[in-house]
Amino acid sequence: MALPNILPLSQTDGCLCRVCLTAKLKAYIETISTLPIEEQLALAQPFKHSNTIEGLDYDIENGLLVMNRWAHLKRGSCCGNGCRHCPYS
Repeated sequence: MALPNILPLSQTDGCLCRVCLTAKLKAYIETISTLPIEEQLALAQPFKHSNTIEGLDYDIENGLLVMNRWAHLKRGSCCGNGCRHCPYS
């Protein structure tokens, strides 16, 4: 229940364990990257104050926490640090 309810039911076939659903959500968030930023923000804003989720909001790479596109969209604005997954550039 901690995962955001943003994925259309038609795209949830197969396994719905946490790992598989997180991967499907991450892929869906990448597909909406072609939408105008306002639409992406509208999708993310209801989850602005939700807990961060590994694999969706961030990944651990070489011992470092790397924020993903979803975390930046939930934040609602660019921090100006040149983040790799920044949707605002």
